[in-house]
Amino acid sequence: MVEGRKQNNVLTYIILILGILLIILPLYVTFVTALKSDAQSSKSFFTLPIPIYLESFKEILSSERYWRAFINTVYITAIVLAGNIVIMPAMSYAVARKMPVSTAYRLVYYFLLLGIFIPFQVKMMPLVKLLSALNMMNPTGLAILCISSSTCESVFLFVGYMGAIPPDMEEAAWIDGAGTLRTYSSVVFPLLKPMLATVLIKQGLWIWNDFMLPLITLNKGWQDWTLTLFQYNFQTEYSVNYSLTFATFVASMLPLLIFYCFMQKAIIGGLTSGAVKS
Repeated sequence: MVEGRKQNNVLTYIILILGILLIILPLYVTFVTALKSDAQSSKSFFTLPIPIYLESFKEILSSERYWRAFINTVYITAIVLAGNIVIMPAMSYAVARKMPVSTAYRLVYYFLLLGIFIPFQVKMMPLVKLLSALNMMNPTGLAILCISSSTCESVFLFVGYMGAIPPDMEEAAWIDGAGTLRTYSSVVFPLLKPMLATVLIKQGLWIWNDFMLPLITLNKGWQDWTLTLFQYNFQTEYSVNYSLTFATFVASMLPLLIFYCFMQKAIIGGLTSGAVKS
């Protein structure tokens, strides 16, 4: 039995090591290649950059198109996250508290759940036609579209999390004379911080890395590009220059990677807290 446990442990460690390598190896190749000259990177992707070559980053960071794409991406992400902060928790609070006593709210909740299972490809063309008809094929229109697309998942997560919040706290606020709005803003909303952080980071990662929606709605001119479109068009233009291409990848993902490293505890806290029922 002891030998069997040891074999299982060895197998587990082997699988974990292979999983780690699958994650680390692409990151290693990306960062190392970005720090090489084109001549160095054409020889091997795996050797260390000796000497370190930074001219690719200088060229990227001096590009007006990169900074325009960066500003557009930050702008769209900020609007979507603001919508998730203001709209989604309030909507979820109404649904979570009214579902037990109202058939209409239950139908609304099930209707939103249905949206999670509808593939984006099914609703892609109608949404694009709607944006085009409203003359909203621009970063602001894309941000509004992303807010509506994130509603189903965000409400699902918030409603599940609110089920673990004891209603006694709200009743105490009502006894003290607080109305529904005051109870939500002073009692319920502060308790949503772990799940709010989880939703914001999930949605932020999606918006920052999304390629399909910007490609459909914003690929008319470089003034409306996001970072993913900048990478796509830049890679097409410089498909042979590996150093320059990988430098665009690093310059685009580094801000979000740093933010994610600082906020990863909030993601874990939100998911585990929402999974515990009091």
